[in-house]
Amino acid sequence: MKEEILKKHGELGSFTVRVQHRQNGSWQGRITWLEKGQTLHFRSAWELLKLIESAVELGAKDSEREEGPSWADPVGAGPSSWPQPGEERI
Repeated sequence: MKEEILKKHGELGSFTVRVQHRQNGSWQGRITWLEKGQTLHFRSAWELLKLIESAVELGAKDSEREEGPSWADPVGAGPSSWPQPGEERI
């Protein structure tokens, strides 16, 4: 079954999404863009959708791109900005 799923790829892009937490009414986790082999972390379902959208529209000029997380500029989308398990941030 797993091999069957891994063989399927979309025309615009294929992603593996791992939801690691469900907090504050949303999802947190990581997404891997299979064609590029690049993984980013997301802090909400909105960020997840914006990352997928930015991958599909990566060819668009930066001036045309809406604000939000992006594969081209993933500042703040990485794990370094997240509190680690057992770590408390003030």
